[in-house]
Amino acid sequence: MTKVLVFGVAGQLGNALGQAVWPTGWDVTALDMPDIDFTKPEGLRAVIQRMKPVLIINAAAYTAVDKAEAETVLNWTINAVAPAVIAEEARKIGAALVHVSTDYVYSGTKDEPWIETDPVGPLGGYGSAKVASEMAVTALVDRHLILRTSWVYAAHGNNFVKTMLRVGRERDRLTVVDDQWGRPTDAADLGDGIILAAHHALTKDADWGTYQFSNSGEPVTWCGFAREIFARSAPWYGKGPEVAAIPTSEYPTPARRPPNSVMSLDKWRKAFGHTPRAWPEALDSVLAALRDQ
Repeated sequence: MTKVLVFGVAGQLGNALGQAVWPTGWDVTALDMPDIDFTKPEGLRAVIQRMKPVLIINAAAYTAVDKAEAETVLNWTINAVAPAVIAEEARKIGAALVHVSTDYVYSGTKDEPWIETDPVGPLGGYGSAKVASEMAVTALVDRHLILRTSWVYAAHGNNFVKTMLRVGRERDRLTVVDDQWGRPTDAADLGDGIILAAHHALTKDADWGTYQFSNSGEPVTWCGFAREIFARSAPWYGKGPEVAAIPTSEYPTPARRPPNSVMSLDKWRKAFGHTPRAWPEALDSVLAALRDQ
């Protein structure tokens, strides 16, 4: 029996992991608020020591990127301190650790897709805390998987897709930035990818390390993504609003965003023999789930 402990089940990714198909013989316990408080590290230590899992998956994060610029203590506690505590306890009991990170560790200034060995250069508090979490996991746990991902969305929780569909009902015209590039990631596909990679690494005791995961396909801007959302949902949603392109300079936010969040999937493909499905196909699946809701 492989005992697995998942943190962050209430979020988009955690919810997807809760609905995923796990390998035979894996005994999965998933926790989130109010059962566990990520602002109180001693509680994390206690639950890990009590359960003594073989594998820990940390899908918990403070993802309010703009608020992180003001709520610095909360951001740092959840995104840097808590993962470090989890890593410390994983080392003590000999557990493997999967930690989910972000494209925000990069500066976004590179013209080509990012690779895992590129220097990090976070632009704000959220990315800085995630870099610190990666450093702690790497330093403390030999058998670790760090998965950097981007533009995560799902039928569950709050995200760009659901926001577009909601405001599209309220307005005839939307303005969306058209100079930030990336690949959207379906939380369900990310969850399946985590399970695939963890099972592979545990079974072979190999291919631990840092990887990037998003859906595949041609990179897109937020504006292009919004237009696809309305185009693909049109059969049941109806005619969507006009989506007008604007530069980032016309949509200032407290936190700076990387202009290029496109990440290479080559290392992932080589290690795990898997190519994530293209993001338009994944978007269709999430839109179908939202339609059925």
